[in-house]
Amino acid sequence: MTSMRNLKRVGAAAMALGLGLSLAACGSDDGDGGGSDGGETITLGIIPSWTDGLSMAYLWQAVLEDEGYTVEIEEVSEAAPLYTGVARGDVDVYPSAWPEVTHANYMEEYGDDLEVLGTYYDNAKLTMAVPEYSELNSIEDLVGKADQYDGKIIGIEPGAGLTDITQNTVMPEYGLDEEYELVTSSTTAMLAELQKATDNEEDIVVTLWRPFWANTAFPVKDLEDPKGALGEPEGLAEVATAGFSDDFPDVADMMANAKLDDEQYGSLEDMVVNEYGEGKEAEAVEAWLEENQDWVDSLKG
Repeated sequence: MTSMRNLKRVGAAAMALGLGLSLAACGSDDGDGGGSDGGETITLGIIPSWTDGLSMAYLWQAVLEDEGYTVEIEEVSEAAPLYTGVARGDVDVYPSAWPEVTHANYMEEYGDDLEVLGTYYDNAKLTMAVPEYSELNSIEDLVGKADQYDGKIIGIEPGAGLTDITQNTVMPEYGLDEEYELVTSSTTAMLAELQKATDNEEDIVVTLWRPFWANTAFPVKDLEDPKGALGEPEGLAEVATAGFSDDFPDVADMMANAKLDDEQYGSLEDMVVNEYGEGKEAEAVEAWLEENQDWVDSLKG
């Protein structure tokens, strides 16, 4: 019988074009892999500038290819097309979703077509940040200081959950929507603005999150959120197309067993993003796995 996942794949190539998905040639082109769940190719979806997903995708690619699977990584520009792709079955797994708070609206919209396989990190949070040399300590301190910041809060992608919460919850809650504009474009553009400002010791306020390598790479501090408008800490999870765990029970079990603490996650992302850098993600992950064999062993219970 044709599985639900395979039914969803009908017309996947055409739909992928409509979603603007671009394949990163990270997997084998030799056809189906040899994994114990049937050997089909597993596709992981990421937004490359969101380095939690980038790091986790390359980590899972290494682990699963060692198990005999063929793993491909698809790069998508924003969260909306990524969740759409997973819901339709064009993408099998988003390996670092924020389903509890940040991406809750996507989970609500597509929930019937998604399944959460497991939570690998349990202390993620959204932030607003300023340079360490700033006099600001709280989001409340931004009130009445728009001129100092050119009336701008520098954000990331328009479709990001962080953008939605900042614009529609945080700014109205603190009365910032009357003074400030949330400038959106991309994570890369936000980091470029942050780099420029901190290099020149200028004032800037940006939207950030934890865990994220930029919190240690740049001299920044989180602004306190006394109203709790940014939400409580949440878990980062592997979210798959509905039916994935039926088609790949062994992979689903490994993802359910995967847990990373702050030290493990921090070392992984630092190695992928900073120590090795763009184009050497696979090498970075292999180096990390050599130092963390206990984590690999834990995946099988």
